[in-house]
Amino acid sequence: MTPAALRLTAGLPGTGGRLRASPEDFEVEEIPAYLPSGQGEHLFLWVEKVGLDTPDAARRIASALGLQLSEVSWAGLKDRVAVTRQWFSVPAWAEASLAAFEARDELRVLAHARHGNKLRVGHLRGNRFRIRIRDAERPGAVGPVMERLVAEGLPNAFGEQRFGRGDTALRGRALVHGERLPARPSAFERKFYVSAYQAQLFNGMLEARLREGTLRRALRGDLMRKTDSGGLFLCREPELDQPRVERGEIAATGPIFGWKMQRPEGQVDDAEQAVLAAEGLTLDSFRRLRSIAEGTRRPFAVAVGDARWSVESTVELAFTLPAGSYATVLLDEVMKANANDASAASG
Repeated sequence: MTPAALRLTAGLPGTGGRLRASPEDFEVEEIPAYLPSGQGEHLFLWVEKVGLDTPDAARRIASALGLQLSEVSWAGLKDRVAVTRQWFSVPAWAEASLAAFEARDELRVLAHARHGNKLRVGHLRGNRFRIRIRDAERPGAVGPVMERLVAEGLPNAFGEQRFGRGDTALRGRALVHGERLPARPSAFERKFYVSAYQAQLFNGMLEARLREGTLRRALRGDLMRKTDSGGLFLCREPELDQPRVERGEIAATGPIFGWKMQRPEGQVDDAEQAVLAAEGLTLDSFRRLRSIAEGTRRPFAVAVGDARWSVESTVELAFTLPAGSYATVLLDEVMKANANDASAASG
């Protein structure tokens, strides 16, 4: 599958250019699901990090506060080659050690407050991005692309980060089929491999909706997701649901295949089952993997919020995306180049 097959704006030119000439060219700030209350048995830390990924930052926090790594938690993973701000949580008793925390250029605690529960993966609404594209060949191309994405939404593809390197999805496919891998994977690796395979299948379904022109169409039998609450319901009257799609209140969902995944109905379900059949699978095939392959639904398109852009010596973008959506997918639409390759090329 080529990246172009997953682009909404394939007919528009891109800017070209390169990303992340320095970490400061790529800023990410977490939008939390809630703020700490000020009371409780857990301490939330608002941390700015530069040139560190989230697990690296967690290891440094644990070391500085005298904690086990397992006692440091976070809501979402953030990039290494970036300036990022996100929440971590630690046991409240570590607050006494916070005064001795030595701020460094690559890691600073900007604020802290207590809360009643620990932070868990997924406890966030989204992320706010500020990104600079350098050496753009067609800087003026940013406007038409962003205008369309704001108006119609971003195809919610999984970015290449989800697939790692090499044959990650193939390893996941083998695990779902009950095959043994040459080297026994760790629990983390098993989950990563299976997630990559599920993401590959979702991207294939998304490509089909783009090809058919139904990315933002409510089809009879679709499982629709409410944007505000995340609740799912079946589309039985497309003519009534379509205006809500256009207002951004709901979106059609695609499959993250798994044995507990809720199924759509009618021709939509037929299409999903045909994908599984072509892979030699059924939903029940995922049961052997238990909790790492329960499955869920993922919206085919998401809103691009608070979007701004400008063209001076560089192309500058600011926007928000919901949790689980990839800025690199939006950047691929804008640049018409693999955003990961553009990053690597800039060092």
